[in-house]
Amino acid sequence: MTTGDVDLAAEVIAAARERSATLATAESLTGGLVCAALVDVPGASDVVRGGVVAYAVDVKVSALGVPADLVERLGTVHESVARAMAEGARQRLGATHAVATTGVAGPDPSEGQPVGTVYIAVAGPEGTVDRAYGFDGDRPAIRRAACQAALVLLRDTVADTA
Repeated sequence: MTTGDVDLAAEVIAAARERSATLATAESLTGGLVCAALVDVPGASDVVRGGVVAYAVDVKVSALGVPADLVERLGTVHESVARAMAEGARQRLGATHAVATTGVAGPDPSEGQPVGTVYIAVAGPEGTVDRAYGFDGDRPAIRRAACQAALVLLRDTVADTA
């Protein structure tokens, strides 16, 4: 984890606390990095409900409620899957906001998607937003970049909540 992750995570926690929001994570390619960054912040237990690392397809379906037919049609590396993961984590973990990550960290392409393809979504009380990214670098660099992007999107979404 980098200093930037810790600073971003602290901003997320502060924004959530100011708005009486709670947070959850649903992670695939980041493998828990986002949740780890959040809980590294002192006082995170006030707002972090929990996280699900759903690396396998069947875990995305069973633990997060991602529709199996969605994965069959689109694969796991898709913005619609990121959205479903975030919405499932929000509902199942009872949080006001949930962030989800899915993508290809490498070293090889997956599901016809190039290395560095990442989708991040945040589900909140005002709906779900998603973003697509194309990161460069090796597997650890892509995972770190995805973690930072997830924290930024989560911070901005929570901060924009009325």
